[in-house]
Amino acid sequence: MLTLDKIHLAEGTLSGVARKTDMILTNGVAKDCELWLKTENLQRTGSFKLRGAYFKMSQFTQEEKKCGVVACSAGNHAQGVALAAQQFGLKATIFLPSAAPISKIEATRQYNAEIRLSDGVYDDAYTEAMEFSKSTGAVFLHPFDDEEVIAGQATVGLEILKQLPDVDAVVVPVGGGGLLSGISYAVKSIKPSCRVYGVQAAGADSMFRSFRGKERCSNTSASTFADGIAVKVPGQLTYDFCTKYADDIVTVSDDEIATAILTLMERQKLVAEGAGAVSVAAVMFDKLPIKGDKVCAVVSGGNIDVNILSRVINRGLLTSGRLTNLTIKLIDKPGQLKTVSALIADEGANVIRVQYTPGGESMDINGCFLKISMETRDNEHLDKIKEVLADNGFMLCDY
Repeated sequence: MLTLDKIHLAEGTLSGVARKTDMILTNGVAKDCELWLKTENLQRTGSFKLRGAYFKMSQFTQEEKKCGVVACSAGNHAQGVALAAQQFGLKATIFLPSAAPISKIEATRQYNAEIRLSDGVYDDAYTEAMEFSKSTGAVFLHPFDDEEVIAGQATVGLEILKQLPDVDAVVVPVGGGGLLSGISYAVKSIKPSCRVYGVQAAGADSMFRSFRGKERCSNTSASTFADGIAVKVPGQLTYDFCTKYADDIVTVSDDEIATAILTLMERQKLVAEGAGAVSVAAVMFDKLPIKGDKVCAVVSGGNIDVNILSRVINRGLLTSGRLTNLTIKLIDKPGQLKTVSALIADEGANVIRVQYTPGGESMDINGCFLKISMETRDNEHLDKIKEVLADNGFMLCDY
């Protein structure tokens, strides 16, 4: 059974192996609360997963150690298992979804693990890993639905309470639910008054739906760029722990996640992956009742694929109103572009691209569309520019 004694044992076992990651006060990230970040993105292997994997292996029998270990993962658990196995001198075979970022695959390979790719998402890799375990005798190390793994992840909760003893609420990313299970159990056991919230991506919301519906359920797909939490089915153990100890679970959109990643980079100089940034996104977009509270958001991982980082940043700029495209319907005559540009410049925005398109059959013969891309401060700034253009007789289109 999971107990505080087991979690303290895990804490001692992980001493000198896992970092006690920093707790950082944010500046300009949250409007209505005092937001602190538990920076597990700066953990060894770039996520919290090392904690659970290493503690689980520390409990192996000698016979289990001889058989080696097999795991499945979207990337972060894979690296945690591979590094832990390397530390214990065990053979590790890791099944990853074929869609996992190349950077995570290669990082796992660097720890001398054998890599096998499975078509589909995490749940498909899980099926193949279980078959491998049965045929070879290798010990299957579940990424979340295991009490020793949960105990290892729960050490994050112990550190939070030591670093921020007067914390009012802890916000935790959720995929399969191992991290939320461990943190909520540890926090509620030591400080019952502290609220613990889980956050999922809206496109992979199986634990959210299970929590709200009071019955464990699965999704037919997991659609989100936050690959670290793209899980179709929550664990049975983790479902039980989350429903018993978590106060609520909410969801955020991919656009909101992208905005959180961008904000963390700009404001805190921290790189978070999509899964790691969902907790911050929930705070930024007012998903939780935490006004006036001292809040800790767990940034669970930082292993974002650099090939999609630029797209994520661009989406974050669009969502936050920092980068926008306007289409203006007008009459093609001299001075129009000059007037529009002057109005935008007077409001402090920066035009970066202009495109002229002749009008269609439904417009006057000399009608046209002026498409303008520009940099703005935020959505309020954008709304002000739209208002000024409309007040000066320019018709804005929705496309």
